[in-house]
Amino acid sequence: MQLLRRAVDGDKEAVEQLVEENMGLVGSVVKRFDNRGYDREDLFQIGLIGLLKAIEKFDFSYEVRFSTYAVPLVMGEIRRFLRDDGMIKVSRSLKESSWKIKKSRQKLEQQLGRSATMKELAAETRLSVEEIAMALEAGEDVSSIYQTVYQSDGSELYLVDKVADKTPQEDELLDQVVVQQLLLLLEPCEQQLITLRYFEGKTQSRVADVMGMTQVQVSRMEKKVLKKMKLLY
Repeated sequence: MQLLRRAVDGDKEAVEQLVEENMGLVGSVVKRFDNRGYDREDLFQIGLIGLLKAIEKFDFSYEVRFSTYAVPLVMGEIRRFLRDDGMIKVSRSLKESSWKIKKSRQKLEQQLGRSATMKELAAETRLSVEEIAMALEAGEDVSSIYQTVYQSDGSELYLVDKVADKTPQEDELLDQVVVQQLLLLLEPCEQQLITLRYFEGKTQSRVADVMGMTQVQVSRMEKKVLKKMKLLY
């Protein structure tokens, strides 16, 4: 923290040391953008810009580790570059797969009365789970880390707010980002339950009071939603 305070105050040597020590973090984020039509080294340089912004804008009042704060800024900088430069290229085969998946998903939802799992989509489309995930990701809009994902009583919860994790492990930080993406695929009531339980740390009894349910209903719903998230992943 002392080093970071020096860097925020404009100490160039402190900035250089922080950049050097966090290159591995940038590299971990860059790996998530492989196969996007860009050289990894080019994306790494863009990621470093995000890292520098994280150093410059770090807010000590957040009480989070620097790596926790930096990951969404590095990822956001890369996503913004890809979006603005129009370089998220989608092949014709991926577009065709995406269309096929969309039609199959609508068909299965009508038949099942619920969202289709990845395995069910794979069986219906005769594509592998990996091919489906790639096609869905290719057709996904680039999201802002400041996108509102939950709102209640006039207060908003942003995507960047939920990335906060006080563990120092970079892989776990990236897993948090994956969780945020899965959360966006849930129904509003499911999002609310997971947010209350795992991001606000409320007990099942407290969640039941907030959502107007019994504790038994919350327990059953929680198990169902966690299973759904696992299947989607």
